Amino acid sequence: MSGTPTTSSTSHTAKMKKDESFLGKLGGTLVRKKKAKEVSDLHEEGKNAINAPMLPIGTDIHPEDTLLEENAERIMLDPTSRENLKFKDLLKVLIDWINSELEEERIIVKDLEEDCYDGQVLQKLFEKLSGRKLNVAEVTQSEIGQKQKLQTVLEAVNELLRPHGWTIEWSVDSIHSKNLVAIVYLLVALAMHFQAPIRLPEHVSVQVVVVKKREGILQTALVTKELTSTTEDAFDTLLDHAPDKLNVVKTSLITFVNKHLNKLNLEVTELESQFADGVYLVLLMGLLEDYFVPLYNFFLTPENFEQKVHNVAFAFELMQDGGLKKPKARPEDVVNLNLKSTLRVLYNLFTNYKNSE
Repeated sequence: MSGTPTTSSTSHTAKMKKDESFLGKLGGTLVRKKKAKEVSDLHEEGKNAINAPMLPIGTDIHPEDTLLEENAERIMLDPTSRENLKFKDLLKVLIDWINSELEEERIIVKDLEEDCYDGQVLQKLFEKLSGRKLNVAEVTQSEIGQKQKLQTVLEAVNELLRPHGWTIEWSVDSIHSKNLVAIVYLLVALAMHFQAPIRLPEHVSVQVVVVKKREGILQTALVTKELTSTTEDAFDTLLDHAPDKLNVVKTSLITFVNKHLNKLNLEVTELESQFADGVYLVLLMGLLEDYFVPLYNFFLTPENFEQKVHNVAFAFELMQDGGLKKPKARPEDVVNLNLKSTLRVLYNLFTNYKNSE
């Protein structure tokens, strides 16, 4: 009986030694791997230290930068540009425009990077602007599905824009990786091509950090990207550079609108103020299109800013119903006595209806 514990004890000791031997080998492997990683980290640290002086202040090297393939590059927005007020204003104008266009779809965009990268919003926006239905899956959760949707949308966009001289500053990968500069380039191009009724801030530039890998070493550079140039149009030029010709245009427009408003015994002598409440605009559209506008559709004697905006917006709807493009001006601009905006709206009517009796 006394031999049994001894055998058990010997067996247990042998097992412990075997386990320790196994753990020792495993530990040796772990130690070697750890040391190899430390050497690798040290190597990367050295490379980053070499590159660091070229980086703008406040820019971090991202872990994925070190994983770039040879000759590949990554572009990111410089942190100081993100805080640029004109850039922020541009983002707000674009977001408001998308939300206005996609209101019927019940889509609300709050952040361009987070809301545009998967292709869903861009698909709906392109379909609304172009009147074309794209053959894509409605909801795509997987990365592959999202990229396939983006591919289809961007092919359609590029096919439309490239013949008009647009430089394609975006790609499936840049949009899907939430590259804000690429997304903004795309939206600005769409807004300008489809003559969106918005006023883009002029001369908005940002700086981007371009990270490239050359012979295993990361190289960085700051590059300036111009997102918008001037949006000056004929009326800007007219108002700013040829005020003498402005009176000729105003006289032509007054003659045109009175030719029609006189049928209702109404007369205009002053353009910016007499159209500001929207009443004459609504009545003028009815006269030009030869229909009676029911009085319950608008405020004949508007009492506040909201009612005036309602009237002008309603007149804009009537214009679009008549086949005109959506006015570039905002209803609020007309109500606020903005001469350029009012002239644009009236000139649009003049060019379309100047021969109508």
